[in-house]
Amino acid sequence: MKEHTGANGQFIELTGVTKTYPMGEGHIVALDDVSLALQPGEFSGLVGPSGSGKTTLLNIVGSLDEPTSGRAVVLGEDVAQLDEKRAARLRNLHIGFIFQTFNLLPVYSVFENVEFPLLLLRQPAEQRRRAVADALERVGLGDRAASRPHQLSGGQCQRVAIARAIVKNPQIVLADEPTANLDAENSHKVIRIMQDLNRDLGTTFLFSTHDEKVVGYLRRTITLADGRVASDETGSAET
Repeated sequence: MKEHTGANGQFIELTGVTKTYPMGEGHIVALDDVSLALQPGEFSGLVGPSGSGKTTLLNIVGSLDEPTSGRAVVLGEDVAQLDEKRAARLRNLHIGFIFQTFNLLPVYSVFENVEFPLLLLRQPAEQRRRAVADALERVGLGDRAASRPHQLSGGQCQRVAIARAIVKNPQIVLADEPTANLDAENSHKVIRIMQDLNRDLGTTFLFSTHDEKVVGYLRRTITLADGRVASDETGSAET
């Protein structure tokens, strides 16, 4: 897949990003003058307590929201300048999402849940079949394609969600508290799967988390406090 870059050759670049929400006669500051750049292939996380701005920042990178002020460039697109159709196209083509609540469709099979993003892209049936089969094999669920979500464990449901996020071979995967509903064993399993995908496919992963188990795997840890970047550290991670 061709890599897109933003201003100054950056893959993802946030400059002076502030996000406020109205409350009564005033407003709440969710992000306060955040500047940050990410390169292709990173395995990074936004870390901090609830209310620190992690999910808001993740949503802006995913073009689900836009800054109140400042500039967010993602894959060459200024998020604030995108209309709804262009923002949806950016997400559909290039960004995968993983949520803490799995968000699987209960009446559909594992195969159909993973296939859904490809239907939005109107890919041919045989191309979809091969892509779904490959994604399920990568997360170790090739034998559960016909199962329904209620027949799976929580860890397996999250692995289906990972397969759905990577089935279209996105450039970026955004994972919002992906281990929040998992026990320790399954948390390690799903993070290692994403670590393998990052290594094997070159997919950029950006997490929002306060789970120390996840933090241990990150190669870059961006700590947020009160909507600002408190620290930005790169170091060795678990393998």
